[in-house]
Amino acid sequence: MSSHISNERPQPDKVLTDIVDYVLNYEIKNDLAWKTAHYCLLDTLGCGFEALTYPACTKLLGPIVHGTFVPNGAKVPGTQFQLDPIQAAFNIGAIIRWLDFNDTWLAAEWGHPSDNLGGILATADWLSRTALANGKPALLMKEVLEAMIKAHEIQGVLALENSFNKVGLDHVILVKCASTAVVGKLIGLTRDELINAVSLAFTDGQALRTYRHSPNTGSRKSWAAGDATSRAVRLALIAKTGEMGYPSVLTAKTWGFYDVSFKGNAFKFQRDYGSYVMENILFKISYPAEFHAQTAVEAAMTIHEKLKASGKSTDNIKKITIRTHEAAIRIIDKKGALNNPADRDHCIQYMVAVPLIYGRLTAADYEDNIALDIRIDILRDKMNCTEDIQFSKDYHDPAKRSIANAITVQLNDGTVIDEIVVEYPIGHKRRREEGIPELLNKFKINLARIFPEKQQQAILYAALDYDELVNTPVDEFVDLMVI
Repeated sequence: MSSHISNERPQPDKVLTDIVDYVLNYEIKNDLAWKTAHYCLLDTLGCGFEALTYPACTKLLGPIVHGTFVPNGAKVPGTQFQLDPIQAAFNIGAIIRWLDFNDTWLAAEWGHPSDNLGGILATADWLSRTALANGKPALLMKEVLEAMIKAHEIQGVLALENSFNKVGLDHVILVKCASTAVVGKLIGLTRDELINAVSLAFTDGQALRTYRHSPNTGSRKSWAAGDATSRAVRLALIAKTGEMGYPSVLTAKTWGFYDVSFKGNAFKFQRDYGSYVMENILFKISYPAEFHAQTAVEAAMTIHEKLKASGKSTDNIKKITIRTHEAAIRIIDKKGALNNPADRDHCIQYMVAVPLIYGRLTAADYEDNIALDIRIDILRDKMNCTEDIQFSKDYHDPAKRSIANAITVQLNDGTVIDEIVVEYPIGHKRRREEGIPELLNKFKINLARIFPEKQQQAILYAALDYDELVNTPVDEFVDLMVI
């Protein structure tokens, strides 16, 4: 007895059509979303400017073939490069993510939605320069902000209930999906073409998360999002040629994403797409630390001051207890040797030890010259991480979304320093009023790293005023930031 396989072409998966219809039709009316996107743009660019001071990052930048120049191509802020939009997206995406200092979204899956700016800005700049060359108007920065809000929303809503890390996949799959959708709209894809493009993003083999975890933690985690957002631009452009898509890419039995890569489970959704994610995004303001450790670093800074005020130092510490949440235990609770900066900025013990010793945590503190300080590993050996069940619950609670850590220090003489608890980092929505002035200061500091004073002032004049920014042509805004 034989059975026949149906070759009837299915309708597109609802997940695909929901994303596409949102991108094409949703009107963003929430003022908080627009204003937060403005701050997000500034912070994301600033993170890229700081990364440009690191040779390990800049060695990856530029055209694929040395000396290539693309007329009307996209310019890479902070550099002299003008590239095709695919390679420009990689460049911009790589500098944004390099130092693990841009925004964060924490849910069942983690990630950094501003990673999508690589594809968005590269595409918008290329389209603008091409339009001007043909006597047409450039895109305005408002369209960049709109694409950012929608990319944040797609990545963040998919992350709320769906853990890709638990099946071994890296969160940059969500960057690729979100960037493909919003870039596809920017380049003018029809609804059917955009469905094809997003299906192609899921059809790809996806990045393994192994480069974020022991024993393989390495620098790919700093350029993986650049790779994902540039791939998105590539897929959107492929779809624009009329290339077909794969309508049941998620649900097809045996061969679809759910069966192949998601243990047979379908995606779950907590909410419809709107502007929730941008409104509630977490900014990394004070410390370039994996976000689950942000509050632990803040607590460690407080303890450093207490030790200093009492005339003591880390030499007097006998034991350190870190009360934390499950996600931190799973991602950044590490023992043993740390082999490179990427290893160190994903170790909660290292990120607590440095501020306890030095009273600071900067990107430079993950480099070898600081890591060789034997006091760091001595302190790491004295630390014990334990899960607090309530912290874990509050982490997932939509009404709270806390990222709590608490540190207790016992000294050699038996003295116990009162536990320091920090539930929400300064970049959290609950501390937004406190955080925005610090975010703007961070942006100004990062501008000063690579631009002369006159250019800094020109950038600030164009960038800080929201009403001025949204009406600025994309190419003009990017030109302000070219070296």
